Amino acid sequence: MEVTVVSVGKIKEPPVLQGIEAYSRQLDKYCRLNLVEVPDAKAPEHLSDKEREQVKNLEGQGILKRLKEDMYVIALDIKGQMLSSAELAGKIRDLRDKGCGHLAFVIGGSLGLSREVLGRADFRLSFGPLTFPHQLMRLMLLEQLCRCFKHIDGQG
Repeated sequence: MEVTVVSVGKIKEPPVLQGIEAYSRQLDKYCRLNLVEVPDAKAPEHLSDKEREQVKNLEGQGILKRLKEDMYVIALDIKGQMLSSAELAGKIRDLRDKGCGHLAFVIGGSLGLSREVLGRADFRLSFGPLTFPHQLMRLMLLEQLCRCFKHIDGQG
C-alpha cells in the first residue's frame, strides 16, 4: 500500500523533524510513504472571515493539486470522526483488503482545511477536540500509522 501525507507548511524544529524521520523509517517496513509539503500562505495575525477563507482556499489549491483520483483521502479535521488506534487500523486494513492501493492523509495549516479539500475527502478523522500545531500533527499521525500497521501485522 502507498501512503501519502500532504501537509501545509515546512517543519523547521529539529526534534519534530527527528521524530518524523524515525517514524518514516519504521513505516518503510509496511508501506511506501510519501511526505508532501505544501507552502503555507502568509497571512497577518488578525484576519477577517473573508481573509481566513482566502488563506484556506490558497492552501487548499496546493493540496488538491497533489491528490490523485485513485487516492482514498482522509482529512484530519477537528470536526471529523474520532477513532481509537485499533479502529483506525481496522479502517486501513479494510481499505487495503477492498483493493485500495493509495491512501492519502491531509493536514491543513493553522486555519484548517478549505471546503474544497474537505469535499474531496472520503473520510474526516479527528484526533479529538484539542487543537494541536499542524507541524506536530504530522508527527502524531506518523506515530499512529506505525501503531496501526503494527496492529495490522499482528504486532500490536
